[in-house]
Amino acid sequence: MTAKNLLKTVLPPPARRWLRRQPLRAERLFCQLLSLGAISSFRRTTPISNNWGGSRGQIVDRYFIEKFLAENAADVRGHVLDFGDDSYARQFGGAKLTQVDVLHLTADNPRATIVADLSDGGQIPSDTFDCVLCTQVLLLVYNLQAAIRTLYRILRPGGVVLVTAPGIQKISRDDMETSGDYWRFTSLSLRRLFEEVFPKDHVEVKAYGSVLAAVAFLHGLAVEDLRRGDLEYHDSNYEVSIALRAVKPEMAPVEGH
Repeated sequence: MTAKNLLKTVLPPPARRWLRRQPLRAERLFCQLLSLGAISSFRRTTPISNNWGGSRGQIVDRYFIEKFLAENAADVRGHVLDFGDDSYARQFGGAKLTQVDVLHLTADNPRATIVADLSDGGQIPSDTFDCVLCTQVLLLVYNLQAAIRTLYRILRPGGVVLVTAPGIQKISRDDMETSGDYWRFTSLSLRRLFEEVFPKDHVEVKAYGSVLAAVAFLHGLAVEDLRRGDLEYHDSNYEVSIALRAVKPEMAPVEGH
């Protein structure tokens, strides 16, 4: 609806006649009305949706995660390790897969083929995986340095780990009350953590998000509530999701060096 049509519906005839003589002022008034409406819709102490936006459509950070995995789908091949279930391995690996293992912290997950704590990882074989999909895992691991050393150790030489981690995100309450929700990251902190284990020139980091994506995600709005251009726009001051690709060298040095 244009400013002119909207004002016709809400203003009496004398006011409309006055505004017709002052079109610039009318446009400014219309913008102020829209601004007040936008502010009012977020002037609340509870989110619009309590389940990350899942009840409304695709969750905002999942859009970024899947965009990153699609951009690096060529790496999802051979023997792949996924976490929780094998959905991303199957979605992005397809016919390139030869074997998929699923890691879970506890034995109550029927899809798990390996039960282990990533920060210990003694049950996970070394030099085994062509690709590890470590999506939204590191926030739940207190000993990050140990977890990243495990990721390095279990990759085959030349293997790739694809990592996503939260930047701006609410607390995962269920995880907080069970295994723990410990960390939020920046692109710099995630890069530094991995460069302590992987060679610096084998680490690539990319961030996704903007102030609009951050606000929408925190309020539990879904991808369907936004325009594609809203999601594709990136502002480096608002890192909603952070993604990292790290490669274990073909001639891998001793772990941690």
